[in-house]
Amino acid sequence: MAMKNYKPYTPSRRGMTSIDYSDVLSGDKPEKKLLKVKKKRGGRNSQGHVTVRCRGGGNRQHYRIIDFSRRKDEGRAEVKSIQYDPNRSAFIALVSYIEDNKLSYIIAPEGLKVGDYVASGPAAEIRVGNTLPLDSMPDGTMVHNIELLPGQGGKLVRAAGASAQLMAKEGKDAIIRLPSGEMRRVPRKCRATIGQVSNLDHDNVKLGKAGRKRHLGRRPHVRGTVMNPVDHPHGGGEGRTNSGRAPCSATGVIAKGYRTRRKSKARNYLVKDRRVK
Repeated sequence: MAMKNYKPYTPSRRGMTSIDYSDVLSGDKPEKKLLKVKKKRGGRNSQGHVTVRCRGGGNRQHYRIIDFSRRKDEGRAEVKSIQYDPNRSAFIALVSYIEDNKLSYIIAPEGLKVGDYVASGPAAEIRVGNTLPLDSMPDGTMVHNIELLPGQGGKLVRAAGASAQLMAKEGKDAIIRLPSGEMRRVPRKCRATIGQVSNLDHDNVKLGKAGRKRHLGRRPHVRGTVMNPVDHPHGGGEGRTNSGRAPCSATGVIAKGYRTRRKSKARNYLVKDRRVK
């Protein structure tokens, strides 16, 4: 996939890059039956209070209804188009099931093209785009869109370019290595999709200017050290200061090194922590 560069007729334009979607996407319009209205609250909850700072504005978007569970095991489905999804970094594929012509969106793995066929179920082939239970895959298979509980739908490894590896099977569980390096247990009956998530060049995109960030719904972020003490724990002081305390958010939540995972919960599924090398 090629990256698109721009002529530097302004300073912000000099470092700007984007992805040339013409090489990958088929250019089809979204399927109206699989669209959902997406309301914006701009970082505010139902009471109107700001719960997430620096959010608001942005382009209008419709949510694409994605089939994360892939539980339709009857027959195969043909890939009709590869499309852009504004709600995620990965591309999505519109598939049509041969038996009843039902349309559905799935996360598009790398290498999937228009005209290819995908299938799901324990009897499906070991091929990119097919969804199988972890129990039916050989060790070492690269997967994405992994379930945490059988029938729950894929929860793990759904971002652009991400992939996990099935390491081994022990008892009722399968051990998978996540992109972070963490190794955890997942029930063997959970399903996953074979392959790596599409749009590998997503990390190479340079926005270049503040306007592109505003189009994504991101408002300016102000550093806590330049605020007053009433607005942020880092605020106040004469001149520049290190705030005299551990880095934290505006509400006082520690930003670095604070572990949010419960030890009692992690003991059941964690094999290797991502921090341990």
